[in-house]
Amino acid sequence: MAKSRLGRGLSAILEDVEEAYKSDVESDSSLIKKIKLSQIIPNIYQPRKRFDSEALQSLSDSIKKHGLLQPIVVIQKDSGFMIIAGERRFRASKLAGLESIDAIVADLESQNLRELALIENIQREELSPIELGISYRELINDYQITQEELSSIICKSRSHIANTLRLLTLSEYTQELVSEGKITQGHAKVLVGLDEKSEKKLADTIVGQKLSVRESEELVRELKSNYESSEKVASKKNENSLELSSLVDMFKKLNIKAKSKNNKLTLEFDSNDKIDSFLERLNKIL
Repeated sequence: MAKSRLGRGLSAILEDVEEAYKSDVESDSSLIKKIKLSQIIPNIYQPRKRFDSEALQSLSDSIKKHGLLQPIVVIQKDSGFMIIAGERRFRASKLAGLESIDAIVADLESQNLRELALIENIQREELSPIELGISYRELINDYQITQEELSSIICKSRSHIANTLRLLTLSEYTQELVSEGKITQGHAKVLVGLDEKSEKKLADTIVGQKLSVRESEELVRELKSNYESSEKVASKKNENSLELSSLVDMFKKLNIKAKSKNNKLTLEFDSNDKIDSFLERLNKIL
């Protein structure tokens, strides 16, 4: 039931926004209103946590020179307005020193705001891979839908969604590097599955040595190869230890003092007669 509500509800909302963007302003200027920036607040459900300062400055300069080419979309909220589409344009306009902004006042139900903020950003903005993964996860969890179903709603491949979600398994340290743009999503995918210590070490190496994704893949392969070799050595050592323990038990049954340590087996004899007896038995076996 929740699945169908998501598909139908989001589709309707997106159509409303698309229609607002595509409308001929000259033929229906009532769609556009001048609203004071001081009356507008950001969407509290905005998934974007970082706004690139250089990109905002560039957009701000463009608005100063050419004006705002595309209005933002807001809804009425208490005595003011809340943004549902166009927060970058809103921030850039404030940066440009404008007092008001062109906006379309939409008529949407408040329960749709969160979904719209997520989908609008997924489809229109360049979220960081981590922010994108969080948005995907929230939609999947909240509406109990599959990756395949989300894929059809947001028009992204299922493999893209799966790979992006895997980034959320990385440590907070590595996720921060991705969000800051210090390592790419391609680099991050290579680190998925490593233990936290190895992950941090390799992430720092990628940043410090400016490794390409291919070089990072080779480094991870080498690390995993060394790890597998170490595992084999440890396994063999453990196997030898068990065999020596069995020998110790056997010698004890023969009343011969024995002990093992560091892959060494030590036999102790109280007299020469016991040594001679042991050697005699050994010769019969051999």
